[in-house]
Amino acid sequence: MIHLSDKNIKALNSKKGIRLFLQEDMRPIKALRAIQYESRIKKLKQELIKLQHWVVNEREKVVIICEGRDAAGKGGAIRRITEHLNPREFRVVALPKPTIEEKGQWYFQRYVNQLPREGKIVLFDRSWYNRAIVEPVNKFCTTEEYHIFLHQVNEFERMIIESGIRLIKFYFSISKNEQMSRFEDIQGSPLKKWKFSKVDQKAIELWDSYTSYKEKMFEKTDTALAPWVVIGANRKMKARIEAIKHILAVVPYK
Repeated sequence: MIHLSDKNIKALNSKKGIRLFLQEDMRPIKALRAIQYESRIKKLKQELIKLQHWVVNEREKVVIICEGRDAAGKGGAIRRITEHLNPREFRVVALPKPTIEEKGQWYFQRYVNQLPREGKIVLFDRSWYNRAIVEPVNKFCTTEEYHIFLHQVNEFERMIIESGIRLIKFYFSISKNEQMSRFEDIQGSPLKKWKFSKVDQKAIELWDSYTSYKEKMFEKTDTALAPWVVIGANRKMKARIEAIKHILAVVPYK
């Protein structure tokens, strides 16, 4: 039997709580978690607005990288981070596969072109770290290109940080069972199935290979200057809150 406090009962009897109970298979505990999540994230989003004002006024430059396996919740986290920000002062970058011209350039060139000007925030939904995991796993790059990337990436990040960019690197981590469950949900939804790509189809089959390259990435690129922040993302709501709290903690806004 579930024991709820008067405060919890009041929350469940709110307009938000009643709307949640109209959903199929909604239980009181699940509804209460959703209400508490909305309350917490609303306050965090208010702080993000203050942070953005500080970035603009102080002419700061912020880059937030969101990496992780397919269906790890990167896009959802980015949407929550940016939902109430001024769209003129931030960009979300999700680059397609490189063009023939870009393939002939220095690998980092097309990412350099996306770095923020003063007073701006840029969020990468996948970044130059495609070459650390996705590309070698799926044979989209050569072994030599992969090793050149590992040799250059820390120096590249040192240069952009020393140029005045604040760099935050998130890795959203999910279990194999959770990824399978999310893929099933995506494939079964007429509104989401467009997200399911050929790379996604092979993700479960190549799970161990992804894991191996992920561990190498952490070993080589988790530096004191540009550390990785691993977000446990099996629970989407918890992951989004954790990511926002970290951004608010490391950017010294007023």
